[in-house]
Amino acid sequence: MCGRYRLSRRKQILEEQFAADWEDLDWKPRYNIAPTQFVPVVRRNSKSGSREISLIRWGLVPSWAKDSSKAASMINARAETAAAKPAFCDALKFRRCLIPADGFYEWQKVGKAKQPYCFEVNRGEVFSFAGLWETWHEPSGKALETCSILTTTPNALTAPIHDRMPVILDPKCYDLWLDPGITDTIVVSEFLKPFDARLMRCFPVSSRVNQPANDDSECSAPVEITQTQGSLFSE
Repeated sequence: MCGRYRLSRRKQILEEQFAADWEDLDWKPRYNIAPTQFVPVVRRNSKSGSREISLIRWGLVPSWAKDSSKAASMINARAETAAAKPAFCDALKFRRCLIPADGFYEWQKVGKAKQPYCFEVNRGEVFSFAGLWETWHEPSGKALETCSILTTTPNALTAPIHDRMPVILDPKCYDLWLDPGITDTIVVSEFLKPFDARLMRCFPVSSRVNQPANDDSECSAPVEITQTQGSLFSE
């Protein structure tokens, strides 16, 4: 799964990176994004067709849900089964998005403890998760937009740490992933593959990242761990 990630770039850099305009919203760099928080997503504007960046809540709530209580358990969607799941099938056809990041965290069990690791593309460049989004209406009628990150089988780098990894899209696929004219789930599922491990690195980080209240650069700063703790450290 993917339960925490980092997006430490300023909004101007994200605008340039994704050739997208921000809605009139504030954003500051984040180092420990947690479920149910509001996160930037890149979507196609339904009228102009141009890319835009919006803040929506992480943890998908299906349009037909009676309430939003299950949002925290819907932060991820399995790429292999999303097309068959009622919560995700329509979004996979019609409401795909890019979820920008520049790192994500996974935890490795070490005895009774868990050691967190930060994973990056190359040396911390911006990338995008494959995302789905949905609109749910509260009983009052107020609309709530939410999203989920698609996950897949792990590559050689992530496998020793976790049995799943988030889908990281090749930038060459961005336009096709966002294209509302492509509704064939078999076609879009071809994008949902493990990312090339040779283009990634990982390193252990401190337990500061365990607490969502900690949201600073120290959360993703490399630390050294002893041999007795176990290690997977790729430069």
